[in-house]
Amino acid sequence: MDDLAVRTEPAADADAAALRSAGLKVTRGRLAALRLLQRMPHSDAETIHRHAVTDEPTLSVQSMHNVLTDLTRAGLLRRIEPERSAALYERRVGDNHHHVVCRACGKVADVDCVVGHAPCLAPSDAGGFAIDTAEVVFWGLCADCR
Repeated sequence: MDDLAVRTEPAADADAAALRSAGLKVTRGRLAALRLLQRMPHSDAETIHRHAVTDEPTLSVQSMHNVLTDLTRAGLLRRIEPERSAALYERRVGDNHHHVVCRACGKVADVDCVVGHAPCLAPSDAGGFAIDTAEVVFWGLCADCR
């Protein structure tokens, strides 16, 4: 059975409304990406594609990259790029949180900012830039890898 069809109407309606509010057309690929990232935050494009083709077999990897780029530019997704990792995507946007990454297995988790406001760090010299965001990545070993 089509996983999108099984979804509760309020969640599907909310995703469609979010797409429309961002000025994007509602497509099955975009809805699939949003649905999957709700369940699997910090996923890369290939992982999202692998799960999406179950419901959308004609969706190419390149199409998924395009979908993720569109959703990120529209502010519906956040793209993070931990060292030695493909770009990862998540739906948690606009709240100034950071990430912790396991050096052994690559697991990524969210970490709330202890300062709370953006940017939470200020450089000693911004070089004329108006800083509005600071991305912090904490590295260590997750509980499973310790």
